[in-house]
Amino acid sequence: MSHNTFGHLFRFTTWGESHGPAIGVIVDGCPPMLDVDVSEIQRQLDRRKPGQSRFTTQRREDDEVKILSGTFEDDRTGGLKTTGTPISMLIENKDQRSKDYSDIRDKYRPGHADYTYEQKYGIRDYRGGGRTSARETASRVAAGAIARLVIPGVTIRGSLVQMGPHKIDPANFDWSEVDRNPFFCADAKAAAGWADYLDGIRKDGNSVGAVVEVVAEGVPAGWGAPIYGKLSSDLASAMMSINAVKGVEIGAGFEAAALTGSENADEMRAGNQAPYFKSNKAGGILGGVSNGDPIVVRLAIKPTSSILTPRETVTTHNENTEIVTKGRHDPCVGIRAVPVAEAMMACVLADQFLRHRGQTGRDGPVGY
Repeated sequence: MSHNTFGHLFRFTTWGESHGPAIGVIVDGCPPMLDVDVSEIQRQLDRRKPGQSRFTTQRREDDEVKILSGTFEDDRTGGLKTTGTPISMLIENKDQRSKDYSDIRDKYRPGHADYTYEQKYGIRDYRGGGRTSARETASRVAAGAIARLVIPGVTIRGSLVQMGPHKIDPANFDWSEVDRNPFFCADAKAAAGWADYLDGIRKDGNSVGAVVEVVAEGVPAGWGAPIYGKLSSDLASAMMSINAVKGVEIGAGFEAAALTGSENADEMRAGNQAPYFKSNKAGGILGGVSNGDPIVVRLAIKPTSSILTPRETVTTHNENTEIVTKGRHDPCVGIRAVPVAEAMMACVLADQFLRHRGQTGRDGPVGY
């Protein structure tokens, strides 16, 4: 299998399967002499790990990260520093229940990649989807924690802004609420209503989709490239690579299609040190290059396809049958996608920053 690597100057390669002994990631291109706080990497992984509430899969994984290479102890401080060599990290799988999948080993799960995977490779790991499982995203979160070291001064935060048909109220948006509820939701009132809603979905043996919004603040103007290295295209590729993501928009996104030119274009004024924009429908990116405003990306995530509701399908021998996917699954996979989307944003920005510095010799814009 090819295409397990993402990025250019800052790039990472993930490996491992959902029901294998471990998963992991190799981060290459990270500059040397950056301070590494293992507890911060672990904190990011803990945000994504399963089994933290009744609203996520009850698979129990510690997701304890082990750094195998790429760091060295600083004699002066006793802390870890990056060495500029590949950083290898390992996360053991400890709570696999492969027997949960024995009944469906010869059936294709509707909505999953079972059929397409087998058509491409001629073989597939039916235990939780193997390589295609969302379990792989833990490796991305570890890579994202390293990427954040490369772009100090940039703040990346995500929130669930819609669950099924239920949206947040923008007037209630408060970043401090995100870590106070099990949905990573910046609207406390919406989160309280989602609890009852998702309980009903879960008890019905069903699932529901969601929308995640990720915002990066502190990105200076100038990162990206106008043609094939667009910051927007790299972000779209990164977000679409996340399991279950079916749509990505930046700034006004699809709503821009209903606007006039005068409504959509963000007007500019002269500031004390540089021009500024009166609004941010562009989502912080113009012509594929950051403009200094917050970068705003939203991703639509489909409902979890593994559900207890009987579904029509076929067997690997092309015979009609029904399937009920047993085991432990997220009733809304969008919840745990929030830290994953943050991580992918961090990886893209770290890569674009290094590419910008390599081409221009500067960390930021030309200035005034």
